[in-house]
Amino acid sequence: MNFQLTIGKTNDRLPVENLCKHLMGKMFANKGYISKDLFKKLIEKGVELITQIRKNMKNAFMPLWDKLMLRKRSIIETIIDQLKNISQIEHSRHRSIPNFLVNLIAGITAYALKEKKPSITNIYMTGSQYV
Repeated sequence: MNFQLTIGKTNDRLPVENLCKHLMGKMFANKGYISKDLFKKLIEKGVELITQIRKNMKNAFMPLWDKLMLRKRSIIETIIDQLKNISQIEHSRHRSIPNFLVNLIAGITAYALKEKKPSITNIYMTGSQYV
């Protein structure tokens, strides 16, 4: 698990390379992460960036498994929702920066220690995102 805090006007693609520093395999992202430079940098590090294509792009071959996994991005949205709501990470009135950081790290830790997390295996078995 990895996270990075940035200011609000930071391009989402900038921290990706740092976040994937110790990863290998495939990374599934939305159309906002499409970038030839980012794709090249990640592929050199052993991470394959997989996104849907934009309307003005040529259709490219994608293995069926990658296409199916790309559709399961809703799990990521479920996890973000759980982090914001259940782990109470989203809070707009912190009184200090240390208070904000403690709240953020406590929420992420609470999620990491949670026994039942959303997973692709659970979705296939139960047909539900919330297990």
